[in-house]
Amino acid sequence: MAFWAASGALLGAALMAVCLLVPPIWAATTERVVTDRYSGLAISGFDPVAYFTDSTPHAGRGDLELRYAGATWRFRNEGNRAAFAADPEVFMPRFGGYDPVSVARGGSAPGHPELWLIAEERLYLFYSEAARDAFAANPVGVIESAERHWLEVLRTLSP
Repeated sequence: MAFWAASGALLGAALMAVCLLVPPIWAATTERVVTDRYSGLAISGFDPVAYFTDSTPHAGRGDLELRYAGATWRFRNEGNRAAFAADPEVFMPRFGGYDPVSVARGGSAPGHPELWLIAEERLYLFYSEAARDAFAANPVGVIESAERHWLEVLRTLSP
């Protein structure tokens, strides 16, 4: 009986340790576009066009949505939604919103919508401030490396 109690306690401790090591739920995606698994929102509901027009992230409105690339995108106004609808590839985050530094290393860490930069007229989201700083120090090099690894990373993501 003591064996089963000790085994149960050990199993419970191991399970607790694993739960503490798992990334946050918003980051636990394997989709081709980083999407909240519960709401289906891309980039946590932030307006992708606002990064370009306002130079800052702004939350989109629930009544101004558009489905594209398997995700729901939100916008602050009709003009932003129309601009995205006309050319979504220009406004959506590069590499589906995955951190380009991670992609350059063959990984798929989801970027956070409030850790961002625009480089070469494209939006990039980052997993951490350190990743954003590394990208800012050498954007061309990181982008080139990420482009070389992107198809490999893409094969590991759900269609």
